[in-house]
Amino acid sequence: MSVLHVNETGDASSWSIWPSRAGLLRAVDAIACLTAAVAIVVLVANATAEELPSKDEAAAARAALGGNPADPKRVAPRAEWMIAAYGGTPYTYSSDVKFSKPGLHDFTVKDVEWQGMPFINPIYYGVRVMRWIGGDGRLGSMLDFTHSKAISDRAQEAKFEGTLNGKPAPETALIGGIFRKLEASHGHNMLTLNGLLRLPSFTFRLSPYVGLGAGVSLPHSEVHIATDATRTYEYQMAGPVGQALIGIEFRLPRMSYFLEYKFTLADYRMPLSGRDGDILFTDVWRQFTEWWNGVEPRDGWASTRFTSHQAIGGIGVRLPVGP
Repeated sequence: MSVLHVNETGDASSWSIWPSRAGLLRAVDAIACLTAAVAIVVLVANATAEELPSKDEAAAARAALGGNPADPKRVAPRAEWMIAAYGGTPYTYSSDVKFSKPGLHDFTVKDVEWQGMPFINPIYYGVRVMRWIGGDGRLGSMLDFTHSKAISDRAQEAKFEGTLNGKPAPETALIGGIFRKLEASHGHNMLTLNGLLRLPSFTFRLSPYVGLGAGVSLPHSEVHIATDATRTYEYQMAGPVGQALIGIEFRLPRMSYFLEYKFTLADYRMPLSGRDGDILFTDVWRQFTEWWNGVEPRDGWASTRFTSHQAIGGIGVRLPVGP
């Protein structure tokens, strides 16, 4: 989207061929969503290609059956890699949001309701890399990236406590009356490293598993108090994340479908920089250098805790380890 620059008299002065930052951010999100969708389509197409298992896979299948002949299309768990993509839907509990800026703000918004809107662009999605080890692939690890959302309900009438703009905050007010933005809609993003354990299989094709992990939240914070001249609209490293999961994998010769429940807990402490950011890496690097040099954010801090249930479904490509 091009930007029309207007001079002080209100006349259109020139057109810029460059998109606005908000437009660029929307384009990046759209590309990410499209890439995830294409990846899923490609993986589904590959899943239709049937093939016989390797000797090792057949031997593992026979061993799991106590030496009985196995269906050649059944694939037992083993040491392997899996690259996967998934979609899903989250539910995030209401939480308090605290704002602080010395000499101006020190207030809390009580029980803010968060909306996930998983099927509205940018959609809920995730990608992961898994590594199962050992001859039977019972233990594993996983690097998991989740792109969720947490958007406040602007029509919600919330309770306020403390001081806003140096005065007592209203006892109740509409979220939309106090904030122009209060959300992480370009990503309540979480990056976690997880340990995995396979549970006893129901059949060769159905393999349950559990996992536990921790990592960091990398949200695109979008916060703008209506009385502030500037907004915070950038990627940040906001705090630690914990994750627990339980799932079931449906195994094909080279592919796997999976259904999973995840519980995530993310503590956020967002520096309100009062600026529009760029991309994840440059925004986080700028945040790190300011923290290293002891620079306080211009508009203070906002903090909350996102506690979420997530139901996901996805598909992955398995790559065997060894000959």
